[in-house]
Amino acid sequence: MSRRLYALLGTIVGLVFALPLLWALSSSLRGGSEIFRHISRLSWETLVPAVPTLGNYASLVTGDFGRAILNSLLVALATVAVGLLISAAAAFGLSAVRFRGQGALFAIVVLSFLIPFDAIAIPLATLFRDWDLTNTYAGLILPGLGHGLAIFLLRQFFLAIPKDLVEAARIDGLGWFGVFARIYLPLSRPALVSAGLTLFIFQWQSYVWPLLIGTDAEHQLGPIALANMRGQFTIDYGQLFAGSIVLTVIPLLIILRFQRHFTQSIATTGLK
Repeated sequence: MSRRLYALLGTIVGLVFALPLLWALSSSLRGGSEIFRHISRLSWETLVPAVPTLGNYASLVTGDFGRAILNSLLVALATVAVGLLISAAAAFGLSAVRFRGQGALFAIVVLSFLIPFDAIAIPLATLFRDWDLTNTYAGLILPGLGHGLAIFLLRQFFLAIPKDLVEAARIDGLGWFGVFARIYLPLSRPALVSAGLTLFIFQWQSYVWPLLIGTDAEHQLGPIALANMRGQFTIDYGQLFAGSIVLTVIPLLIILRFQRHFTQSIATTGLK
C-alpha cells in the first residue's frame, strides 16, 4: 500500500511541475490573441487548445530562428566532437600518467569550472576581438572546448580503470597513446556520454558569450534569436512560446536518448 501511495504522490508532484511546460506547449499551438484568454478562469482549454495550429512553428522555420537553431546545433556538436577529445586527453594525463605538479594542475582544472563563465566573458571577448574572431564559428566554439567539469568527470572515471590493464599493455610494448585509444576510451563510453552532454548543454544554453561574439544574423544562436523576438512595442507570444519549446525539446530528446549511459556514469564515477 505504501508503494502505491508513494507512486501516486510522485505522479501528482510530477504533474504539478509539468504544468508550466504543458501550458507553454499549449500556448505555442495557439494564435497570439488566444494565449491569455483562458488564464483567468481555469478550464480544460487552459491546457488544451480548441483549435491547435502549427503556424507559429512554420513561421520559426521560415524566419531567422531556423537558421539560429542550425547554428546552435553546429556549434554544440562541433564542441562535443573536438571538446571530448581534448577533455579525454587531459583527463588521461591527470589520471594515468604521474608527473610533478599533477595535484596542483588538477586543482586549477577544478577551480576553472567553479568560476562562472560570465565573470570572464567580457575580458575574453575583448581578447577574441583582438584576434579577429568576432562573428566566426571558431569564436563561438573555442571557449567550450576545454571544459573543466568534463575533464573532472572523465578523470574520476579513468581512476576506476584497473592499473593492471595499463601495466600489461605497457609490458607488451603499447605506448601511452595506444593505452589511451585502445583501453581507456573503449571502457569509458558512459563517462564520454556524460562529458559530451555537459559540453552540449554548456554551448546550447549559452547566452552571454554568443551575445558578445556572434553579433550578426549569420552567426546568431538560438537563445539570442529567441530574445530578439521581443519587439520594442509588440511581442508575438505564440512564436515566443514555440521557440522556447524548440530550444527545450532538442536537448531533452538527446538527454533521454543517452540517459542510460549518463546514469551509469554518475553511478560509477570515482569507484575503484
